[in-house]
Amino acid sequence: MELYNLFPGSWNSNCYVLISGEQGEKRTAAVVDPSADKDTILRFIQGKNAVLESIILTHGHFDHVESVDTLRDATDAVVCIHKDDNEMLSDGRKNAYAFFFGEDRRWRPAERLLEDGDQLSVGKETLKVISTPGHSKGSICLLCGNILITGDTIFANGYGRYDLHGGNPSTLRDSLLGLRKLDGNLTIYPGHGESARLADALDRLL
Repeated sequence: MELYNLFPGSWNSNCYVLISGEQGEKRTAAVVDPSADKDTILRFIQGKNAVLESIILTHGHFDHVESVDTLRDATDAVVCIHKDDNEMLSDGRKNAYAFFFGEDRRWRPAERLLEDGDQLSVGKETLKVISTPGHSKGSICLLCGNILITGDTIFANGYGRYDLHGGNPSTLRDSLLGLRKLDGNLTIYPGHGESARLADALDRLL
């Protein structure tokens, strides 16, 4: 699996493009947390000779979903989010846009609702959904090989805030402890900031 970070996107959030397939053939792409604008994402994917098939959201906050509607309108991509965060997309208070800007902003609900343990295909490769609530009720991480995309569950030097809709500090700590069960040598790709070794990030927190 090839992973690329289209940063900076909107709101200083990381936007990851995953591409599966051999060079020289038509390849498959997925976008995780589309904070970058539609044209930037599609130009990048087209430059890699790939077709966008899925848009995966690690959680429902506004700064990670900026171009979700424009992307799906321009492609046949299916939007995926954990079932407990789907309501956030269509509610400016729950997705925190109103909290920061005093205005309502909404996106359409996802087509596919995820649960812990679900698998998402990207070409011939598979992403495993790991439920990690705490930053929001439906926060997830995505595992593929030595890659762990963590959204705002854990950063290289911290974790996501828990004072917005659906956040819970106790639940977040349990989720971080649960990540201890994974291989510490995994590389985390968070929703903000730089990548890091999972064990190093957890050692700084727990």
